[in-house]
Amino acid sequence: MKDPRTILAAALEYEAERDTAPRVVARGRAAIAEKILAKAREHNIPIRSDPGLAQILVRLEIDQEIPLELYRAVAEILAFIYQADSRYGPGPLPGK
Repeated sequence: MKDPRTILAAALEYEAERDTAPRVVARGRAAIAEKILAKAREHNIPIRSDPGLAQILVRLEIDQEIPLELYRAVAEILAFIYQADSRYGPGPLPGK
């Protein structure tokens, strides 16, 4: 079992009409991370585990767009989510 103090979570949002890049809309460690994950599950938002990326995202400010250096990593996650949505439909992914 993971040490709860090491749990990290970040939530991103991207609206093409408004944003030039995905923005951090929530981020946190430990209990806050657990709340972010619970809220995502509650709303059937896909969750992707990437500890290295999470370590970087939790250091960004709320409403800050991701830096150029993270575009590729975030694009891979978005592609995963879009592919899962097209395969399984919106909602929780199988096995999650």
